[in-house]
Amino acid sequence: MDWAFDITNKNRAIFKTFLETFTLEELNKVPKGFNNNIIWNIAHTIVTQQLLVYNLSGLPMLLTNDMVEKYRKGTKPEQDVTWAEVDLIKGLLFSTIEKTKEDYNNNVFETYNEYTVTTKSTLTNVDEAIDFNNFHEGIHLGYILALKRAL
Repeated sequence: MDWAFDITNKNRAIFKTFLETFTLEELNKVPKGFNNNIIWNIAHTIVTQQLLVYNLSGLPMLLTNDMVEKYRKGTKPEQDVTWAEVDLIKGLLFSTIEKTKEDYNNNVFETYNEYTVTTKSTLTNVDEAIDFNNFHEGIHLGYILALKRAL
Protein backbone atom coordinates (compact mmCIF):
# COMPACT_ATOMS: atom_id res chain seq x y z
CA MET A 1 0.00 0.00 0.00
CA ASP A 2 3.04 2.30 0.27
CA TRP A 3 2.91 2.76 -3.51
CA ALA A 4 -0.72 3.92 -3.37
CA PHE A 5 0.02 6.39 -0.57
CA ASP A 6 3.02 7.67 -2.55
CA ILE A 7 0.77 8.34 -5.55
CA THR A 8 -1.69 10.21 -3.34
CA ASN A 9 1.09 12.35 -1.87
CA LYS A 10 2.45 13.18 -5.33
CA ASN A 11 -0.98 14.25 -6.51
CA ARG A 12 -1.51 16.29 -3.36
CA ALA A 13 1.85 18.02 -3.96
CA ILE A 14 0.51 19.17 -7.33
CA PHE A 15 -2.64 20.45 -5.61
CA LYS A 16 -0.46 22.31 -3.09
CA THR A 17 1.39 23.99 -5.95
CA PHE A 18 -1.93 25.24 -7.32
CA LEU A 19 -2.84 26.66 -3.91
CA GLU A 20 0.49 28.48 -3.75
CA THR A 21 0.50 29.66 -7.37
CA PHE A 22 -2.99 30.94 -8.06
CA THR A 23 -4.45 34.12 -6.62
CA LEU A 24 -7.44 33.90 -4.31
CA GLU A 25 -9.56 35.29 -7.12
CA GLU A 26 -8.35 32.55 -9.49
CA LEU A 27 -8.91 29.80 -6.90
CA ASN A 28 -12.50 31.02 -6.41
CA LYS A 29 -13.38 31.76 -10.04
CA VAL A 30 -15.98 29.53 -11.68
CA PRO A 31 -15.27 29.98 -15.40
CA LYS A 32 -18.11 30.08 -17.91
CA GLY A 33 -19.22 26.56 -18.75
CA PHE A 34 -18.05 25.11 -15.41
CA ASN A 35 -19.99 24.53 -12.18
CA ASN A 36 -17.11 24.67 -9.71
CA ASN A 37 -13.64 26.09 -9.19
CA ILE A 38 -10.08 25.06 -8.37
CA ILE A 39 -10.39 25.35 -4.59
CA TRP A 40 -13.64 23.36 -4.55
CA ASN A 41 -12.00 20.52 -6.50
CA ILE A 42 -9.04 20.35 -4.13
CA ALA A 43 -11.19 20.44 -0.99
CA HIS A 44 -13.56 17.90 -2.57
CA THR A 45 -10.71 15.39 -2.96
CA ILE A 46 -9.84 15.74 0.73
CA VAL A 47 -13.47 15.19 1.76
CA THR A 48 -13.97 12.27 -0.62
CA GLN A 49 -10.86 10.48 0.66
CA GLN A 50 -12.17 10.78 4.20
CA LEU A 51 -15.63 9.55 3.24
CA LEU A 52 -14.30 6.60 1.23
CA VAL A 53 -11.68 5.48 3.75
CA TYR A 54 -12.87 6.51 7.21
CA ASN A 55 -16.62 6.96 6.97
CA LEU A 56 -17.19 3.72 5.06
CA SER A 57 -14.98 1.95 7.60
CA GLY A 58 -17.26 3.19 10.38
CA LEU A 59 -14.56 5.46 11.81
CA PRO A 60 -14.62 9.18 12.65
CA MET A 61 -13.34 11.39 9.86
CA LEU A 62 -10.52 13.86 10.37
CA LEU A 63 -12.66 16.75 9.10
CA THR A 64 -15.46 18.88 10.45
CA ASN A 65 -19.02 18.05 9.42
CA ASP A 66 -19.22 21.57 7.97
CA MET A 67 -16.34 20.89 5.59
CA VAL A 68 -17.82 17.54 4.55
CA GLU A 69 -21.20 19.13 3.82
CA LYS A 70 -19.58 21.98 1.87
CA TYR A 71 -17.39 19.83 -0.42
CA ARG A 72 -18.99 16.37 -0.68
CA LYS A 73 -20.26 14.92 -3.95
CA GLY A 74 -23.22 16.86 -5.30
CA THR A 75 -22.17 20.22 -3.87
CA LYS A 76 -20.83 23.30 -5.62
CA PRO A 77 -19.19 26.50 -4.43
CA GLU A 78 -21.72 28.63 -2.56
CA GLN A 79 -19.33 31.42 -1.55
CA ASP A 80 -15.72 32.43 -2.04
CA VAL A 81 -13.14 30.97 0.31
CA THR A 82 -10.71 33.16 2.26
CA TRP A 83 -6.93 32.78 2.55
CA ALA A 84 -7.51 31.31 6.02
CA GLU A 85 -9.64 28.56 4.46
CA VAL A 86 -7.03 28.00 1.75
CA ASP A 87 -4.40 27.55 4.48
CA LEU A 88 -6.65 25.07 6.30
CA ILE A 89 -7.18 23.09 3.10
CA LYS A 90 -3.45 23.18 2.35
CA GLY A 91 -2.69 21.73 5.78
CA LEU A 92 -5.27 18.98 5.34
CA LEU A 93 -3.78 17.87 2.02
CA PHE A 94 -0.99 15.98 3.74
CA SER A 95 -2.08 15.59 7.36
CA THR A 96 -5.07 13.49 6.34
CA ILE A 97 -2.94 11.17 4.20
CA GLU A 98 -0.22 10.85 6.86
CA LYS A 99 -2.87 9.89 9.44
CA THR A 100 -4.51 7.48 7.01
CA LYS A 101 -1.20 5.76 6.34
CA GLU A 102 -0.48 5.55 10.08
CA ASP A 103 -3.94 4.14 10.78
CA TYR A 104 -3.62 1.69 7.89
CA ASN A 105 -0.27 0.43 9.17
CA ASN A 106 -1.78 0.08 12.66
CA ASN A 107 -4.66 -2.03 11.24
CA VAL A 108 -7.30 0.46 12.37
CA PHE A 109 -9.53 -0.29 9.35
CA GLU A 110 -11.14 -3.53 10.49
CA THR A 111 -14.51 -3.34 8.75
CA TYR A 112 -15.79 -1.76 5.55
CA ASN A 113 -19.29 -0.98 4.32
CA GLU A 114 -19.49 -1.81 0.62
CA TYR A 115 -20.13 1.18 -1.61
CA THR A 116 -20.74 1.43 -5.35
CA VAL A 117 -19.11 4.50 -6.88
CA THR A 118 -20.37 6.41 -9.92
CA THR A 119 -18.21 4.31 -12.26
CA LYS A 120 -20.31 1.32 -11.08
CA SER A 121 -17.34 -0.27 -9.30
CA THR A 122 -18.11 -1.58 -5.84
CA LEU A 123 -15.57 -0.93 -3.11
CA THR A 124 -15.51 -3.85 -0.66
CA ASN A 125 -12.51 -3.01 1.54
CA VAL A 126 -10.22 -0.18 2.56
CA ASP A 127 -7.48 -1.22 0.10
CA GLU A 128 -9.90 -0.79 -2.79
CA ALA A 129 -11.03 2.54 -1.35
CA ILE A 130 -7.46 3.83 -1.20
CA ASP A 131 -6.79 2.66 -4.75
CA PHE A 132 -10.03 4.14 -6.07
CA ASN A 133 -9.29 7.39 -4.30
CA ASN A 134 -6.18 7.82 -6.46
CA PHE A 135 -8.30 7.37 -9.60
CA HIS A 136 -10.79 9.91 -8.24
CA GLU A 137 -8.07 12.45 -7.44
CA GLY A 138 -6.64 12.00 -10.95
CA ILE A 139 -10.02 12.91 -12.43
CA HIS A 140 -10.08 16.09 -10.37
CA LEU A 141 -6.50 16.94 -11.32
CA GLY A 142 -7.64 16.82 -14.95
CA TYR A 143 -10.63 18.97 -14.13
CA ILE A 144 -8.40 21.53 -12.40
CA LEU A 145 -6.13 21.64 -15.46
CA ALA A 146 -9.21 22.38 -17.60
CA LEU A 147 -10.26 25.12 -15.15
CA LYS A 148 -6.75 26.58 -15.30
CA ARG A 149 -6.99 26.87 -19.08
CA ALA A 150 -10.38 28.56 -18.77
CA LEU A 151 -9.19 31.26 -16.33
